[in-house]
Amino acid sequence: MIEEKNLTPQQIVRELDKYIVGQKEAKRSVSIALRNRWRRLNADEEIREEIVPNNILMIGPTGVGKTEIARRLAKLAMAPFLKIEASKFTEVGYVGRDVESMIRDLTDIGVNMVKMEMQERVKEKAAEGVENRILDILIPPVKKAGVGFNSGTGSPDFDPAKASDSELNERTRERFREKLRNGELEDREIEIEVKTKKSPMMQVFGPGGMEEMGVNLQDMLGGIGKGNKSKRKLPIKEAREILLEEEAEKLIDHESAVQEALERVQKQGIVFIDEIDKIAEPSTGAGKSGPDVSRQGVQRDLLPIVEGSTVNTKHGIVKTDHILFIGSGAFHVSKPSDLIPELQGRFPIRVELDSLTEEDFYRILSEPKNALTKQYQAMLDTEGVSITFEDEAIKDLARIAAEVNAQVENIGARRLHTVMSSLFDELLFAVPDDINSGEINIDSAYVSKQLESLVKDKDLSHYIL
Repeated sequence: MIEEKNLTPQQIVRELDKYIVGQKEAKRSVSIALRNRWRRLNADEEIREEIVPNNILMIGPTGVGKTEIARRLAKLAMAPFLKIEASKFTEVGYVGRDVESMIRDLTDIGVNMVKMEMQERVKEKAAEGVENRILDILIPPVKKAGVGFNSGTGSPDFDPAKASDSELNERTRERFREKLRNGELEDREIEIEVKTKKSPMMQVFGPGGMEEMGVNLQDMLGGIGKGNKSKRKLPIKEAREILLEEEAEKLIDHESAVQEALERVQKQGIVFIDEIDKIAEPSTGAGKSGPDVSRQGVQRDLLPIVEGSTVNTKHGIVKTDHILFIGSGAFHVSKPSDLIPELQGRFPIRVELDSLTEEDFYRILSEPKNALTKQYQAMLDTEGVSITFEDEAIKDLARIAAEVNAQVENIGARRLHTVMSSLFDELLFAVPDDINSGEINIDSAYVSKQLESLVKDKDLSHYIL
C-alpha cells in the first residue's frame, strides 16, 4: 500500500478505482479532502489550526457506492473510521441516542487500531514468551544449582546417568521446544488460565453504558472484577493464539497507545453519517409536530460536533475540529436545502452520485479486486471446485440485475448480491456432498436456467430478488 504521505489526489483515485466503478466526482472530492489533511499538517504552525476540513455531502440512491468510497478512503489513510446512521439518534423518544456517542465510538476504534499495530510490532518477542509459557506447562522447570551453573546440554559426551535433575529438565525442554517449532504438538491439549475481559455488570444501565450518563462504572467500582481468570483446556494451536494476545498486551505501552490514538482520531478521524436525509425536515408547509421536532433536534445536536467541539471520552478529551465528516443520503423525499442552514454550511462540498446502469453492473462484476465473481470463485476453490465465468454470462447477470431494479425497486449494486446468491444457491448446496472437485463453467445457459424464471415472474422476484 502507498504510504499516506505520498497519496496525491490522483493516486487516491487510482486506488479507489481498483474497488469502486465510476463515481468520478465523488472520488475526486474525497481524494482532495484526504490530501488536504496532509497539506494542513505540513503548513506553517501559525495557520495550521485555522485550516478546517471541507466536509462532504454525498447525494445519491442506495447501493451506488457512497459507503464503500468512504470506507476505502479510511483504509487508504489508515485512519479511524466510523459509519453511523443519523436515524439512530431519533429512535428513542424525541432525542434518541446521545450524538456525542459517535465520537466516543470513533475513539474506541482508534485506540483498538493503535494497540493492534503496536501488538503487531512486538509479535516476534511475544511469540518467544508464548513458547516459554507453553513449555512451562508441558515441562515445568526445576531450580538450577546456582549462579553460573552450566547445564552442559550442548556437550556431545552428555551422560544422562550422571546428569542432575536440572540438566535433564533443560534437555527435555529443548527437545519439546524443537517439536513445538516443527508443529508436532499442535493438537496436544494443555490447561491455561484465561483472563475474563468484561464484567457482565457493564451493560446493566442500557446499550449506551454508564459513559453516556457521564459516569465511568469501572472508576466507581475500582478494581472489582479486574484480573478474573478461568482455566480452560485447549489444543496448543488454539491456546497459542490466546497466549499471544496476552503476551503482546503486556509488551505494549498502553498509555502511549491511548495518546497516539487520541491524536490520530483528532487529526485523521473520518465519521460517515449515513441516512442524513432522514433527519432533514421536508418543506411541506405542515406544522412543526411529530417526528419533525426530533429531526430538527438531532440536527442541532449534530451541529456543534461537526462545527468543532470538545467531547469527553473514557480515554481522554477529543476535539472534533479536524475530524472529516462525510454525510450521505438518497434525498428522495427531502432535499439538502431542507437541512437547517447552519448544518448545510458545515457540508460545503456537495457531490451527486450517478445511478448505476447495466454497463456499470457488468464492470462491477468483472473489474474490481473484490468483484463478486472473484469472491464466489475463491469460496468454491476451498472445496476443490473451480468455476469460470464466460463474458456473455456476466453480461446476462448485469442485464438481469438492471431489469429487476427497474421492475421491483432500485437498490443499486446491492441487487447483484441477491442475483449472485440465487445463481449459486443450487451449486453451493450441492458442494461438497454431490460435487467435490472439478471445473464448472458458468455460461448464458446456466444463468438462464437458474434465474430467468424468477425474472419473468414479477411476483416471485419481489420476494427472492
